[in-house]
Amino acid sequence: MRSILFVGLGGAIGAAGRYLISLIPVKGAFPFLTFLTNLLGAILIGVIVGFAASKENASKDLVLFLKTGVCGGFTTFSTFSLESLLLLENRKYFLGSVYIMASVALCILGVAIGKYCSTKWLVQL
Repeated sequence: MRSILFVGLGGAIGAAGRYLISLIPVKGAFPFLTFLTNLLGAILIGVIVGFAASKENASKDLVLFLKTGVCGGFTTFSTFSLESLLLLENRKYFLGSVYIMASVALCILGVAIGKYCSTKWLVQL
């Protein structure tokens, strides 16, 4: 139960941070604020993982709060980026490449399917 509270509190902070970034008045065709959010989340999760690895006595609760909670609430792209890097660092190049390409392609397809379904079925509700 304690872990759930740490993740939930961190997630609320991360989601609020993502929302605050979305309020920055930037216009243009390129989704810069989403790109910025994903980049900042990737940097943040890298700092957290690097810090936790360098400290033997790093608080597991703090790492859970920051990594799963704050970063997860801010952007799950940070977790995707970390998992991709770990596969590549462990010389699992094929698996890493498949994970990266499949994640991007299938998630875009998933959004398209969800959008299609919502316009066909949910509009009728």
